[in-house]
Amino acid sequence: MIKRTLLLIAAVGTLISTLQAQSVISDQNTKTDFKKFKTYAWLAPGDSVLNRYRSDKLYGGYIMHAANQELTSRGLKMDTLKPDLIAVFYTSVEEITVYSQSATLSVGVGVAGPGYYVSGYAPVAGGKITESTEEDGMLKYVIFDTQTREMIWTGMVEKRFKLTDDVEKIIADYTVKIFKKYPVKK
Repeated sequence: MIKRTLLLIAAVGTLISTLQAQSVISDQNTKTDFKKFKTYAWLAPGDSVLNRYRSDKLYGGYIMHAANQELTSRGLKMDTLKPDLIAVFYTSVEEITVYSQSATLSVGVGVAGPGYYVSGYAPVAGGKITESTEEDGMLKYVIFDTQTREMIWTGMVEKRFKLTDDVEKIIADYTVKIFKKYPVKK
């Protein structure tokens, strides 16, 4: 009986973690021929002079490095003088508090006789509420055509993580997932 209960709890936990899986969202201009583009450059989002002081840009180098690998694997080269494309990334990180409650263990007694039924239960242990802090982050890439000055592709993902996680690995993994939606394959 205990093994079945533990298996049921594990199955529900797996289902919940699957439901919370992050998905990549992307959009593109379907009239654009992406194979004609050969070069790109980066543009800092917002005020580029103040960007180095923004705490949400702490991982900007990792973000650009991961995206550079994806763009070059698709045949694009960095050209800061006359690029075909301009790439921009946006991030946001918000600290959230997550509450969880441990299971409550209850003991119950029931007595029945002819014409009556009496029962009662009392909580014995559990039900402790704990709080923890997590980060709710968003990473978004936007690419513009320098000739038409129009946005031609965007890809983004939202991910919940902890600061103790390997943030560089999260950036690298999700950048790969985002660029799988880019119209030019590796």
